[in-house]
Amino acid sequence: MPAPAEANLHSRALLRDDVYRSLRNAIVDGTFAPGEKLVDTELERWLGVSRTPIREAVLRLARSGLVVAKPGRSTVVAPLDTLATLQAQTVAAAMHELAVREAVPNLTSDDLDRMQAANEAFAAALKRDDADAALDADDAFHAVAVEVAANPFIRDALEAVTPLLHRVERLRFSSVAARGSIAQHAAVIERCAAGDADAAATLVRGNWTTLADLVLAHPDER
Repeated sequence: MPAPAEANLHSRALLRDDVYRSLRNAIVDGTFAPGEKLVDTELERWLGVSRTPIREAVLRLARSGLVVAKPGRSTVVAPLDTLATLQAQTVAAAMHELAVREAVPNLTSDDLDRMQAANEAFAAALKRDDADAALDADDAFHAVAVEVAANPFIRDALEAVTPLLHRVERLRFSSVAARGSIAQHAAVIERCAAGDADAAATLVRGNWTTLADLVLAHPDER
């Protein structure tokens, strides 16, 4: 589809990160479909910025596997790719496992309450078939450990791979397939509360590994 009709979505003072997030989110939520060409002039009108920050954002999106950029020719939204998704899933599983392992000794009761609240929001979103809210709640659940671990290298790695995984989850996976994560999240919270970092980290890795089974159940869309 063409760029959304709303003009000047952001102010001229838009930061490069905001441009990147706007384009990333539009790809993840399906506003821009796989194989769709991204036209600079349409993006400039939609975002209300010059071509420079858009091109910088496109380079970041290309590194994340969300677009295929051909300098001087065209930029298209990348097709769904099983191999790339599995590679991203492997990195995400390892990083979330490490985050939990590092975070558990420092988790507070408030942190555990945040994880519990996020899991309850996740369950509620799945019950009403709200994929966007479910993804947000799942992010909030896993973000607690990432935040407490306070390891910038974990954050950077996850920033690179998570958008690709979100895109696949939203486009391919039904809420029914994700319901098993509710119990898995609850088990993680229990082990975190007990101070069992090894068990909690293993459970988190297992939670992310289930995504690989779902990816393999669907063929590439090219």
